[in-house]
Amino acid sequence: MSARRAVVLGGTGGIGSAIVRQLLDATDDWQVDVVARRGGAAADALVARGARFVPGDRRDGALLRDVLRDGADLLVDGVAATATDARQLTPYLPDVASTVLLSTKAVYADERGRHANSLERPVFPVPITEAQPTVPACEGDPTSRDGYAANKVAAEQVLLDHGAPVTVLRPSKVYGVGIGRPREWWVVRRVLDDRPHIALADGGMSIDHTTAAAGVASLVRLVADLPDRRILNVADEPAPTVLDIVRTIAGHLGHRWEEVLLDQEGSALTGRSPWWTPSPVVLDTSAARALGWQPPRFEDAVLPEVDWLVEVAQSTPADGDVPWATDPFFERLFDYGPEDAALTLLSLRE
Repeated sequence: MSARRAVVLGGTGGIGSAIVRQLLDATDDWQVDVVARRGGAAADALVARGARFVPGDRRDGALLRDVLRDGADLLVDGVAATATDARQLTPYLPDVASTVLLSTKAVYADERGRHANSLERPVFPVPITEAQPTVPACEGDPTSRDGYAANKVAAEQVLLDHGAPVTVLRPSKVYGVGIGRPREWWVVRRVLDDRPHIALADGGMSIDHTTAAAGVASLVRLVADLPDRRILNVADEPAPTVLDIVRTIAGHLGHRWEEVLLDQEGSALTGRSPWWTPSPVVLDTSAARALGWQPPRFEDAVLPEVDWLVEVAQSTPADGDVPWATDPFFERLFDYGPEDAALTLLSLRE
């Protein structure tokens, strides 16, 4: 039996590389073409495992024609951000057995139209099913606060309306080896800095569902054999609290510190982690599980990423920065002065 062919657009990122590894490690035989703008260590590692690397921009029409003109058994698009991106794929969908679009839980809107990137935090039902309303589709600026999710919805609609078997996956707070924005660094760096305490807003009970890149990969592998038009949430089971996340990472690294579990008053001063949210955000994954998918557990799935973060940090020169240090997301997350001052003030009030 000849190998089945998969094309992964954006295949060297944290999610894409996990999908490629899952396919290459499958018991059945897959030939995997990895499309990404540039090579490097991630691409080299995938090629060493048997993938074929295709350098180029996913939005280059000539490149897409070259890699898709003969069709594929599986097409995964981890890059598409707009309806225009999605339209580039439609000529090839009839010759693809199963297509997967990686979307985001940020598309969901609450009853007042608020979404994950709104200035005012949304309040969702618990859990959020795939039937939850989304923000209106829009073809504006996908990098803006309101445009990111709206453009994703537009991309979803283009592919789902085509009629081909397209599965849209909506993950939340993705983590994994090689991920571009490793939120777990918020804990790991504090451990490496030997912090004696960690402050957690709202007693560490906040929940913003996490999704293992490896879990996304296993679901992609499953739907490759079950092509259909559908939308699926993808997330860990169960959804960990911030306290669960902190204890898992610190415990794995053998670090002990004082957990300062703040009440509402203290939470206004400090302790807001990358997973903090005033109301819980939990995805319902029953639709994916009904297909036979087994969600990962955060406490197990996060450990390879934690080890990777430590390895990267320890191999970075003392006068250098980890690769994600320039991400504005991490600005002020490690400004310990105000945090220590707030904890001192809180202790004086007791």
